[in-house]
Amino acid sequence: MNTQYRVPAAGACGPGPGLAVFPLSGRQGVRASGEVVLTTRAIWEGVLEQAVREDEDVYYLELSDVTFVDVAGAGALAAAAGQLGDGRRFVVRRPPAALRRTLDLLWPDHAGIEVSVS
Repeated sequence: MNTQYRVPAAGACGPGPGLAVFPLSGRQGVRASGEVVLTTRAIWEGVLEQAVREDEDVYYLELSDVTFVDVAGAGALAAAAGQLGDGRRFVVRRPPAALRRTLDLLWPDHAGIEVSVS
């Protein structure tokens, strides 16, 4: 994936959440920063849809600079992981605590999602 996605952090009502996504160097995946909320969800879902189309067994989502992922964003991740073929998975590196809790509560042991906190 060579595409960079960005939503500005300012809107008509003043500063709001933004999301920037950049390709990882050296491995298949992306690094994101910002928040996954209603105003940035289209970008998040686009990244996940592209990842599903890739042929890699492992697709990395580096989320150490993401401060929040809402429940709908977590659901989009789980839905995308459900579309991965056998043996394929997302490795979610250093996600925000809210995403870890949501995945543990609603999608425990999802075969297509591996969470790494290191």
